[in-house]
Amino acid sequence: MKILIIGGTGLISLGIVKHLHERGATITQFNRSQRDNPYSKQVRTIVGDRNTPTDFDALSKETFDVVIDMICFTPLQAEMDVKIFGGRCQQFIFCSTVCTYGIKIPPQVLIDETFPQEPISEYGRNKLACEKIFQTAHEQKKFACTIIRPSSTYGPEHPLIDQLEFDTPAWDRIERGLPVLCAGDGLGLWQSTHRDDVGRLFAYACLNSKTYGQSYNATRRTVFTWRDYYHQAAAVLDQSPKILFMPADWIIKHDPARFGLLREISRYHGAYNSAKAEKDVAEFGKYFIDFTKGITEVFKFRKEAGKWKSSDNDPLYQRMVAAAQEFAP
Repeated sequence: MKILIIGGTGLISLGIVKHLHERGATITQFNRSQRDNPYSKQVRTIVGDRNTPTDFDALSKETFDVVIDMICFTPLQAEMDVKIFGGRCQQFIFCSTVCTYGIKIPPQVLIDETFPQEPISEYGRNKLACEKIFQTAHEQKKFACTIIRPSSTYGPEHPLIDQLEFDTPAWDRIERGLPVLCAGDGLGLWQSTHRDDVGRLFAYACLNSKTYGQSYNATRRTVFTWRDYYHQAAAVLDQSPKILFMPADWIIKHDPARFGLLREISRYHGAYNSAKAEKDVAEFGKYFIDFTKGITEVFKFRKEAGKWKSSDNDPLYQRMVAAAQEFAP
C-alpha cells in the first residue's frame, strides 16, 4: 500500500505509522517537520504547510492508494483535500471527533454512529462540516471516504489529561499526597483509549472495502467514572487520591481559558460504542492496551523525558484547593 498521512507526527499519527509499518506499507508524511519523529527512518517526509497553497498543491503531482488527513479542522481545508486528492487516491480517511455528537445522552447511554450530530463547540461544528464535504465527495465517487471519530486518546508523547485540563499538575500533586480537584460528583462517564489502539483502527481500515462510505467511533470498551479514572492513575503512583469535588462552573470561573477542556468537553458524559468498528475492522477489537499499563508507560516517559508537570509554582490551583477544602465535610 502507498499511504500519505497529512500530519503524521501527532499522538494518534504515531500509532497509525506503527501499525502501517508492520503491514509493510510505503508511508509518506506531509507536515512542517517541527516535531520529533521516532519513525523518521521508516517514512518519507514532504516538508510543507497545508495552509500554504503552493506547498499543498505540490501533492497533486502524486497518487496514493490511501490518504489519511489527521490535521483537517476547517471546511476550507476539507475542500482543498477534495480538490487535490479527488481522483488521485482510492480511499480517503478523515480523522474527525466524537465532539460532533454534542452532549445529549441516548437511552442506552453509549453513543453509537447513528446518534444525531449536534456539536456545541466550534471545533465540533467545523469537524462535522468537514465530514459532510467528504461524504459528498464519496457520493460523487471522487474517492471512497472513511470517517473515524476518536475520543480522549493518550500515549507517552503527550501528558495524561485529568478532568480539568490537558497538561495537569494533578498527577504530581497526587504523587506528593496533595488534594486534587474533580468536577461535580465524579460520576461522569469517560473513556480513554491508547494511541496504539486508535492507530490500529486507522491502519487496518486502509483499503478495507467494508469501511468505504462508513463512519466509526474509535474507543476502547471500558467506560470509567472520573472517580475510577483518578483512582487508577493514583494507583500507578502508589497513592490513594484525595479528591475534592466542586461544581464545574465553580472551577471554570477561576480561569475559563485554562479549564477549557472541562468547559467544553469533560464536564459532560463521554461514553461511546465502537462495536461497529470492531465488526468491520477485526484487528481493532482483538486487543486493547490495559489502562493501568498504558498510563504507567505515559508517566515513565514523561519523567524520563523531563516533561513531568510539576505542581510547584501553581498558585491558582493551590488557592482553588484551599477554597474547596473550606466546603469539604
